[in-house]
Amino acid sequence: MKLIIQEEKGEDPLQILNKVTEIGIDEVGRGSVFGPVFSAAIVLTEKNKLILNKLGVNDSKKLTPKKRKKFFPKIIALSSDSCIGQSSVREIDKFGIRYATELSMIRAVKKLRYKPSELIIDGPLSLRLWGGNQRNIISGDSKFTSIAAASIIAKVMRDSLMERLERKYPGYFISKNKGYGTKQHFLSLKENGLTNLHRKSFLSKLNLI
Repeated sequence: MKLIIQEEKGEDPLQILNKVTEIGIDEVGRGSVFGPVFSAAIVLTEKNKLILNKLGVNDSKKLTPKKRKKFFPKIIALSSDSCIGQSSVREIDKFGIRYATELSMIRAVKKLRYKPSELIIDGPLSLRLWGGNQRNIISGDSKFTSIAAASIIAKVMRDSLMERLERKYPGYFISKNKGYGTKQHFLSLKENGLTNLHRKSFLSKLNLI
């Protein structure tokens, strides 16, 4: 989101950079067969975008888990606002993954302190539940720092949940596969059956249930 700022007398370029903001949104877990989908909304000033760029913030998929965890506190510290939203397995099975993903995004946006005038969203699909301005950017997490930052925050938060759920649901290697449909995960499903956090709508399409 780029706001048109009226330059005031006496303002230096640094003050201007601190006024211009961008709000990026990204999701994680959309293609998983286990667990909720997470979204993050991140608000960054132009100044802090430059700082995160210099640090090497990029699409979370291009970073190692170690680097994502390293960037996490820096993004939180440098963001003007940062919020997480999620949508449950029950909602995914009931409404479908696209609508459930939109719910998680809207929940993140509604937690922001101020209503944004424009959202920058990763991917080609519009956020139908949002009545304001938005831009959809294909591969946005590689093009916009705010989206890249959102992808990292969402990924670290969801991965942390998956690691905790490993203790509750042993035998599915959740901390390793993060809920995605790996060969090992599918084999464990045949051996152990479904849990209440497996997405039945996904697994039925794959003829696994």
